[in-house]
Amino acid sequence: MKTPVSLLERLRQPAQDQAWEQFIDLYTPLIYSWAQRIGLRSQDAADLVQDVFTLLAQKIPQFNYDHTKSFCGWLRTLTINKCYENHRKRALPMDEGGAVELDGLPAPDEAAALWEADYQQHLSRQALELMQAQFQPTTWKACWECVVEGRRPAEVAAELGVNVGAVHAARFRVLARLRQQLKGLLD
Repeated sequence: MKTPVSLLERLRQPAQDQAWEQFIDLYTPLIYSWAQRIGLRSQDAADLVQDVFTLLAQKIPQFNYDHTKSFCGWLRTLTINKCYENHRKRALPMDEGGAVELDGLPAPDEAAALWEADYQQHLSRQALELMQAQFQPTTWKACWECVVEGRRPAEVAAELGVNVGAVHAARFRVLARLRQQLKGLLD
């Protein structure tokens, strides 16, 4: 499968169901975790995710990616604003014990580093999991064990019965595809 230069650019074009499926697969768990971090109950968090994707479907065709700004920041702002809007409309209940008042959320600048790190980690891990079917099992396992599990290439090579060069090549191929998949999404 040939991956176009930017998923964001593909989303702006009409009839790009595959791009939207990939985008939804990548971002649903992240937006859901943001909703839970805000303190929404599971069902309300799932509803917020749906509302955010509905809003994204309206906004993405006019969205122009600016390399000097953060896509994550824009998506986070959109998510929090949608949560505020839903809260005002429906007075959403929050989980007991984990409730966070929306007015008590950190200012965007204060929380930006935490949100950005969470975004990049989630997006990379989710993309890797979605890409697994695109590689031979040995290639995939060699990369996963080195990159995600932090194991040494020589140790992974011995376990898989391949040479160290094959492990390095597998890591390179998978990470190159990951960079291609995430181009324009990680700022």
